[in-house]
Amino acid sequence: MSILNNLALNSNRQIKINFDGGDLSSDAGLLLIKEFISKLGIEKLFAHSFKTNDSALVRYHTDKENLLQMIYMIIAGYFEDDASDELTNDPVLKAVLGKDALASQPTVSRFFNRMDEDTLNQFLAIGRMLRKKIYSISMPEAIIFDLDSTLLDAYGKQEGRTFNFHYQSTGYHPLLCFDGITGDLIKIQLRDGSRYSCTGVVDFLQPILDEYLEDYPSISLLLRGDSGFATPELYKQCEENGTNYVIRLKENATLRDEASYLVDELNEITHNNKIDYAVVYGEFMYQAGSWPYKRRVVCKVEKPENQMTYMYTFIVTNMDSSPEYLIKFYCKRGRMENFIKESKSGFDFASVSSHSRVVNANRLQVHALAYNIFNWFRRLALSSNMRKQRIDTVRLKLLKIAAKVTRSARYITFKLCSSCPYKDEFYETLSNISTLQVQLE
Repeated sequence: MSILNNLALNSNRQIKINFDGGDLSSDAGLLLIKEFISKLGIEKLFAHSFKTNDSALVRYHTDKENLLQMIYMIIAGYFEDDASDELTNDPVLKAVLGKDALASQPTVSRFFNRMDEDTLNQFLAIGRMLRKKIYSISMPEAIIFDLDSTLLDAYGKQEGRTFNFHYQSTGYHPLLCFDGITGDLIKIQLRDGSRYSCTGVVDFLQPILDEYLEDYPSISLLLRGDSGFATPELYKQCEENGTNYVIRLKENATLRDEASYLVDELNEITHNNKIDYAVVYGEFMYQAGSWPYKRRVVCKVEKPENQMTYMYTFIVTNMDSSPEYLIKFYCKRGRMENFIKESKSGFDFASVSSHSRVVNANRLQVHALAYNIFNWFRRLALSSNMRKQRIDTVRLKLLKIAAKVTRSARYITFKLCSSCPYKDEFYETLSNISTLQVQLE
């Protein structure tokens, strides 16, 4: 029968094709993710700490299994619910989930539709517990809270989908907080598209500060934000919670007047050379009309190369470092744009296709959890020569590996592609996972 199913290429009649290759998968690298997830005790954590408000007494596909299935699928690059139907018999996914078949698209969609405010709070609690596990492996000396917002384009009739003037597009406008050192996504909150950058930021940030002050009192806390977060409520919150901050101020006439002495200095420096780049740094005490007292403002005035117009940068801060250091420290928040780009393109944070706003908020949390698990995997377990690579590259090199499955009475053996060029990296990653010392509760 297999001979009858053979197809020959017209370009070369000696090449035959059929679909009798056996039980195959193109995602054998997910076995590494499975090992990492098991090492962190994530499966047990989900079983104890995640539960939808489900009226059914018994389900074949449990909440824990559905959540794990979506995380594996997102890490592998399958973002849509529909992919569940195409992958239902994939041998690697069945093995990592320990199931005979994956949950179908209708089951996955019903799973998301059961999510509500309770599950949103559960995701926050799970994130906090997972950070404890990660920090038990490697405790950071400092955390940089990089605040920002972005637009998630939406094209249907989603609740909260509105036009955002800044982005000139329609969708959601979530608030994000990354660790500027590691790229960990500490928190994300879905908001309506028309919300301004700093709307709700104090309530958003306070649980994070409480967590770190309570659980990790030895860690130094720093915060960076662009001019969209230049609000006195945020300054006060940082000052009262022992957090150093650098936040950019929007340029105005009063600030330029305060920096006029730097303009005089720059004029003197460039008197005989109006071509090359030149810059000066300074500081002054400043009190805006809505501030109860003066705060330190550091500034930079620069003349770009081949330009006559000066450019200003103003940063409000409670730190004591030099103006030059603080402005360069603030400018490093540009890394956050890479984190946002990776989260949106590599983990499809814009998968907010449900009508319900709260369901979309939960969908975003699932994608954020997948992002963090992979980011921890990359930082703590991935082979040393691949740790700076983006998710798309790691997928191509290490996760998308062909494998054939053979079964015996006692074992399931995955025979990975013999010509895989990244065998050494695969073995190194597996070895790194085995040596992780995780504090499990």
